[in-house]
Amino acid sequence: MKTVLDHKDVLLKRATYASVAVALTLIAAKLGAWLITGSLSVMASLVDSLMDAAASTINLVAVRWSLHPADDEHRFGHGKAEFLAGLAQASFIAGSAFFLVVHAIERLRNPTAIHEAATGIAVMVVSIIVTLVLLAYQHYVIRQTNSTAIRADALHYATDVLTNLGTILALFLASTGWPGLDPVFAIIIAGYILYSACKIGHEAGQMLMDRELPEEIRGEIFEIAQSPSQVKGVHDIRTRLSGQTIMIQLHLELEDEIPLIRAHGIARAVEKEILRAWPEADVIIHQDPVHLSMKTDRKKFTS
Repeated sequence: MKTVLDHKDVLLKRATYASVAVALTLIAAKLGAWLITGSLSVMASLVDSLMDAAASTINLVAVRWSLHPADDEHRFGHGKAEFLAGLAQASFIAGSAFFLVVHAIERLRNPTAIHEAATGIAVMVVSIIVTLVLLAYQHYVIRQTNSTAIRADALHYATDVLTNLGTILALFLASTGWPGLDPVFAIIIAGYILYSACKIGHEAGQMLMDRELPEEIRGEIFEIAQSPSQVKGVHDIRTRLSGQTIMIQLHLELEDEIPLIRAHGIARAVEKEILRAWPEADVIIHQDPVHLSMKTDRKKFTS
């Protein structure tokens, strides 16, 4: 299990480093393009990359913090730092959207000519290629780690691709005699950025509120827990996610007169099977006498 977790730690750290490096590279390229073209759409993309750099830096710090082991003051570890990073990213992204809308409205009132559109288009094409490479690696890391922070990072980099495509279209139209559409595209891009921020913030908030894992995962846990013949029932399955650690709690219903040592052995066997499926899980199992459980009003989980 330690080898699996160590591998995930390495992937998470590499993903955050790659994200910051790409953000800084795109900032330099888009800053040059904006100074050359004067395009508000290019400025919108530049601001988006500035927010990416800030969010990715927060992400880097948060992911590294979330990987710290549990200590006396944080007995459940530091995994929720990932979700706090998600909320911070959502705030940055939403702020950039409002910033763009304000400037776009000003540009609509006072139109400005676009220069060297071809240069701006070339920079945006290169930006899309670099971003797609980063996204491919991030999605690989997400499949391996299921990290909320990296998923949030990937989401706003995915919006970058759409932002850059919109910027290319705006520059092309400006070069063909439609410069007034540049701020219109900037507002559309800002709207999509704001939507992405709301999505990221909602997901992070749900995780901080200990939302249950998907029903299919809870169903798998139920099937594993009730598989031993000595188990007469399973109830009160509770799950949540803390960074890379899945927290699982459940109650096993066993025969009333079974020896404590045997009950403990059955629970340990169930725990091992759950850990076989989810090596990063933290599992707590309580054993109940079956007849006492039948008299309670606890809701039993059904797959």
